[in-house]
Amino acid sequence: MKKGSKNMKHEIIYGKNTVREVLHSNRNIYELWVVDAVLHKDKELKALIESRGIVFQEVTKQKLDQVSREKFVVRGSHQGILAVVEPFSYMPLPQLITKATEKTEPAFIVVLDGLEDPHNLGAILRTADAAGIDGIIIRKDRSVGLTSTVAKLSTGAIEHVPVACVSNLTTALKQLKEAGLWVVGTDANESQDYRTIDGTLPLALVVGSEGKGISRLVREACDFKVHLPMRGHVTSLNASVATALVMYEIYNQRNPLSSINGKN
Repeated sequence: MKKGSKNMKHEIIYGKNTVREVLHSNRNIYELWVVDAVLHKDKELKALIESRGIVFQEVTKQKLDQVSREKFVVRGSHQGILAVVEPFSYMPLPQLITKATEKTEPAFIVVLDGLEDPHNLGAILRTADAAGIDGIIIRKDRSVGLTSTVAKLSTGAIEHVPVACVSNLTTALKQLKEAGLWVVGTDANESQDYRTIDGTLPLALVVGSEGKGISRLVREACDFKVHLPMRGHVTSLNASVATALVMYEIYNQRNPLSSINGKN
């Protein structure tokens, strides 16, 4: 198996939250390895496995350490459970746009321009799920895709946040605009404070790659650009942190405390 390939026939996932979310999904599980102590301690997990009718290997921690290292080349902590599953699937862009625009609340999609760090993508997926984002669009080339590392770092959010993978981001942004979304790019130059965004609009938030930012053509396709004020000595924030701040600015505008308190 070629680990991390977007065209592979299987994907290796590990970690309690990550595997648990797959067990709750409809994805095929081809192999499942569980440490005996984990099964005995986590009765809910054992019941979930049995409800799926999955044949699994119950092994010692030492055995799973060996198998994960030598057979599956896993470098992270398996937390006592590992599975071989069908690959992570991408949602076609038209389907993602339809899903985002047919609901009552304005659409909110995150577009990642060349993000390469799986830690950032995993964290963004996790925050996107928490903030109720409709989906994420990534670039096919020169960017990180949906891998086992991303799945582990997303702590299961990868199973709930739709991701579309496109060859051309500017074409994708054009489709988003045609569907009524306003495209907001994060850029330090010639931009406005991110708190000036009108969160009630249907939005597509574009976040650039680590260190390079948004590419020129994508920047030119944005309707307007925003930045996060920096009062300290550092000149930029981690991509996932910056994305999370903007996500929750939109969330706060759409879910103000006054309306929440008014319902109580």
